[in-house]
Amino acid sequence: MKRFSSDTQASHRLSAFWAGYRTFLAEKGIESKLIKWYEHWSLSFAKAFRGVSLRSRTPQHVRAFLGNLKSNPSLQDWQIKQAEEAVRLLCDDYLRLDDGADASGRKDPIADPAASSIPPTPESPIPPRQPDGPWAAKVRTEMRLRHNSLRTEKSYLYWMRHYLRFHDHIDPLQLDGAAVRDFLSHLAEHRQVAASTQNQALNALVFLYEQVLHRPLGDIGEFARAKKPKKLPVVLSRDEVKRLLVPLSGSYALIAGLLYGSGLRLMECLRLRVKDADFDLGQIVVRDGKGEKDRITVFPERYREQLLGHLEKVRTLHVEDLAAGLGDVWMPPALARKYPAAGREWGWQYVFPAGSVGVDPDCKKVRRHHVHERAVQQAIRLAARRAGLSKPVSPHTLRHSFATHLLESGSDIRTVQELLGHSDVSTTMIYTHVLNKPGLAVKSPVDGL
Repeated sequence: MKRFSSDTQASHRLSAFWAGYRTFLAEKGIESKLIKWYEHWSLSFAKAFRGVSLRSRTPQHVRAFLGNLKSNPSLQDWQIKQAEEAVRLLCDDYLRLDDGADASGRKDPIADPAASSIPPTPESPIPPRQPDGPWAAKVRTEMRLRHNSLRTEKSYLYWMRHYLRFHDHIDPLQLDGAAVRDFLSHLAEHRQVAASTQNQALNALVFLYEQVLHRPLGDIGEFARAKKPKKLPVVLSRDEVKRLLVPLSGSYALIAGLLYGSGLRLMECLRLRVKDADFDLGQIVVRDGKGEKDRITVFPERYREQLLGHLEKVRTLHVEDLAAGLGDVWMPPALARKYPAAGREWGWQYVFPAGSVGVDPDCKKVRRHHVHERAVQQAIRLAARRAGLSKPVSPHTLRHSFATHLLESGSDIRTVQELLGHSDVSTTMIYTHVLNKPGLAVKSPVDGL
């Protein structure tokens, strides 16, 4: 009876704590429709580290929590940003961890041993983390031998861990094609993931079994397929592109200009090296693009002077880095071995370097990487809001607009295919469906009334 009473009191204190948090969020000006999501992220953070009360959380816990979210490919940037803001409000403003009391001066109820026994929800985005088996180290080794990107490595490891968690962390060698089939069906039927997400999970598991465990899956049979809706790309009109570019400034304006003016993918633009911008021939060379292919695309003359001025600033920054004993950038492994000093040369520097240096996770060297893609994505979304655009705008929207406007101007579709780097012209054909006058340029019958 005493145990029941203790648990009930702890439950009431916990309910009062989160009710107070919701009131606190409302007083902070958080929209009512968003409060439940802020509470969701805060609850996830509370449940992420079993045995560590909220009062004992440190910035390291926050970074680990957000890092886990960022490694989840099913979460979008705005969700991660929202989670970061929710946890900041919880720790800094509501709990006031520095002075040992929450915003109301009450003791943290989650520090109570009775309250800490609350089980996680079945679909908690941050379940208790199990230690990786020896397979994880082998996955990293195999992927780095194949020069896969860190983004791909993180995504594959995420799906491998999720697959093993789905099967109660059984040794993957004891699982077969039927287990993979059940997991993929679960993703489609219960998590309702997109077709591309399901395909990525399948590719990760095929890599695990074939390249790491050396036990090919073979034919896994039929499984529930996620539906791939037929969607047309979002395209801006020329006037909308002009309005979008107005609020942007500095490097972001130049990046957006190249995305639209050259049809680059975001990461292709951010990974540009100084030597890849050919001012004399009026072209941009894209190295190791999607599918590990090189290509040449147009150089927008409108940005010639702006880019030259930008590169002068980058050169000054590079000289300062060299004087400080830095100035090294990431190089393709084969070139780094053959030319160990090339990473400090001017031609290999990024056109859009980051504002600060960081530690390379592979070799632990202090380097200056390129601008982070999330910063560009956020800048373009903010510019779209300021421009009053009703369409959902992302950096890739500018690439779609580049292709569509070229076709509108009469450019040959094969030429556009080469500029975009598409392997098959059928991929480029989608832009013919979003032209101003598709097909035979028919008119609506109502216009004849």
